[in-house]
Amino acid sequence: MSAPKKLYIKTYGCQMNVYDSERMAEALGGQGYVETATPDDADMILLNTCHIREKAAEKVYSELGRFKGLKAERPDLKIGVAGCVAQAEGEEIMRRQPMVDLVVGPQSYHRLPELEAKARGGEKALDTDFPEEDKFEHLKGRAKARRGPTAFLTVQEGCDKFCAFCVVPYTRGAEVSRPVARVVTEARDLVERGVREITLLGQNVNAYHGEGPQGGDWTLAQLIRELAEIDELKRIRFTTSHPNDMEDDLIAAHGDCEKLMPYLHLPVQSGSDFILKRMNRSHTAESYIRLIERIRAARPDILLSGDFIVGFPEETEAHFQETMALIETVGYGSAFSFKYSTRPGTPAAERAQVDPAEADDRLQRLQALITRQQRAAQDAMVGREVGVLFEKAGRNPGQMVGKSDHLHAVHVTTDKVSVGDLARVRITASGPNSLAGELV
Repeated sequence: MSAPKKLYIKTYGCQMNVYDSERMAEALGGQGYVETATPDDADMILLNTCHIREKAAEKVYSELGRFKGLKAERPDLKIGVAGCVAQAEGEEIMRRQPMVDLVVGPQSYHRLPELEAKARGGEKALDTDFPEEDKFEHLKGRAKARRGPTAFLTVQEGCDKFCAFCVVPYTRGAEVSRPVARVVTEARDLVERGVREITLLGQNVNAYHGEGPQGGDWTLAQLIRELAEIDELKRIRFTTSHPNDMEDDLIAAHGDCEKLMPYLHLPVQSGSDFILKRMNRSHTAESYIRLIERIRAARPDILLSGDFIVGFPEETEAHFQETMALIETVGYGSAFSFKYSTRPGTPAAERAQVDPAEADDRLQRLQALITRQQRAAQDAMVGREVGVLFEKAGRNPGQMVGKSDHLHAVHVTTDKVSVGDLARVRITASGPNSLAGELV
């Protein structure tokens, strides 16, 4: 029996790419590959790329350059590029880096086995189509090995919003949702393998409209309620959402679905109506704030997270101050903030850019405010009881680490819990990045 081939996958970007990498490994597992933690002994190196951050493509080319020595030493080594940079730059990648054997977009990775076979035969393999078939149904089923207590599950892909700064509609395609029955089947399989918390993923997850068991489209709230019927599934989360798709039934679910955790990532991007319009966000600062009020009325203890872009083309100091005012009004437990960077082919890339030094200054001020709010939210947890799902042993002897209902990292010194246990914990102290607690 021949030895298994080794696959090294490096994953960039969002949780959806983490999920995609798992599925790509499974697809190639059927071709005799097993994963390895280092590229040095790999038979195939696969970079699963993200196109959201600044200079994403150049970082991929730089990473590929590091593998030239390995390729020279082992000509049979196959190198592939997957994900959103692959989708955006397919043929250019092969032109600039002739050592690349395989390029596959995020909607075509179910075709990896045939692409790998083509590459093994000495041909260049390129597939950046948007195929009509459901890639999830064409993938090899998940192996039945035990899993950690948390898992991602993609339920929706693509986006129809066409924000002026974003490449997702071009790299991931139009919005498409997986049928309810297929999502539930995959969720049950994960639970059977030890998963206790599932995070539902989508580029615009609350636009979910998957086919229901009796026909007709279901909403994300309906899907969540169906998943909540799985006994050993203890927690449900979802990300990332758009304010325009936060419907009444999903707001209600935050108040009456016990397994839906009190944490919501709801990006706003800016507090300036002028900038929001130029971003093509289709909501206003006021409508966003009113939406937050409705969500908090349904679930008063919910912790909010957001996304912010500073230095967007045409943003003035006055526009930036409107963003700061919105942050003060809402109060975030966490947030992701970035300086605007151009994406070729998007409308905003053609506009006059904000001075980089000014954008840097605004980003530092905004992040300082978010940091204060984040620390205040953590400090407010001291003395409260929370649920904690334990995920691993801590660095200190006898310490266990997990995540609270509100997604805070919590460490407890105890010998009474194991990985996968869900327990009540009283928070005793707040640190810079985590909380300390004791079992109740």
